[in-house]
Amino acid sequence: MKNQDIRALSTEDIHAQIKELEAKLQKLSFSHAVAPLENPISLRHTRRTIARLKTHLQARTK
Repeated sequence: MKNQDIRALSTEDIHAQIKELEAKLQKLSFSHAVAPLENPISLRHTRRTIARLKTHLQARTK
């Protein structure tokens, strides 16, 4: 998700995206612990997207 896309989202949408991506990250982490993922870079991308969303959310609350 790019910064342009994040700016276009409403605050409620950002909260929903964060919850959805955190659940996805947890699922990926558990899957990776059991057996190696086909694309382990997806863990990094998911973490970074969550961080971007939280950063934009924090900037909006200020």
